[in-house]
Amino acid sequence: PLFEQVEHSIATYHQTETSLIFNSGYDANIGVFSSLPQRNDLVFYDEYSHASIRDGLRLSLSKSQSYKHNDFEDLEKKIKKTAALSTVWIVTEAVFSMDGDSPDWEKLAQICNRFDINLIIDEAHATGVLTDLPKMYQQTTLENHLTARIVTFGKALGCHGAAVLGNQLLKNYLINFARSLIFTTALPPLALATIAAAYESLQDKSVGEKLQKNIDYFNQNIQNLGLKNGFLPSRSAIHCYIVSGNEQAKKLSFQLETSGFDVRPILSPTVPAGKERLRFCLHAFNDEKQIIEALSVLQKHD
Repeated sequence: PLFEQVEHSIATYHQTETSLIFNSGYDANIGVFSSLPQRNDLVFYDEYSHASIRDGLRLSLSKSQSYKHNDFEDLEKKIKKTAALSTVWIVTEAVFSMDGDSPDWEKLAQICNRFDINLIIDEAHATGVLTDLPKMYQQTTLENHLTARIVTFGKALGCHGAAVLGNQLLKNYLINFARSLIFTTALPPLALATIAAAYESLQDKSVGEKLQKNIDYFNQNIQNLGLKNGFLPSRSAIHCYIVSGNEQAKKLSFQLETSGFDVRPILSPTVPAGKERLRFCLHAFNDEKQIIEALSVLQKHD
């Protein structure tokens, strides 16, 4: 009953029919991508997709190939070239973890409508942050193609676990075929209570509004301080400042740390050589003074 109660709360919040809890985001993606696409299906995934998506596809009987990051012209060319006789899936993320950007939803919807695509979206870094996604899926007609959405609890919600969102047929299928769900011990009651409490906290809209104000203020001031060229464009809580070279990235991260800011360096080979970066993750509890002080450290370096 506790699992059912929490899964019902999750489904209600995300405006979907059902949810199915997994032990982690990694387990959820392994379960979904290893079992949903079938033999001879063709899966196109964004080249910046998370490692768990790629690992799940490696376990699948389907065929898969990447397309250039958020490049829907490249995706369309590949679909036209290879997909005529196959069931086609597209996999993308609502917010990409190493860049902080999102797909062009209108262009994605056009492709899904044109080729009758099955769509899976990983919402790990959007969970609790981009609260208008269900409305956007409806307005763009993407909801007509959405087979599954994956949300995780280890980012904005600060706890453990993940859930796959979809209809009852999807849930029944995964219960029977997702090995990363079946052949492992379920989350304990304490973890479920923590998840339930985290979703309860999302009812306070002021927290999300404060985060959005911080995102807007951050973007405004990277421009005011002449730092815009160093940052990748982002409207999410993730903002990445490119610092070429692992040692340079670590050095600048240490400078921020000594100023009181925990900003982690993302090093190659996690990201391509020459594209090393500092990843700023904004929170609702940050204030304007902290944002200016952190950016001032970059300004001195720049």
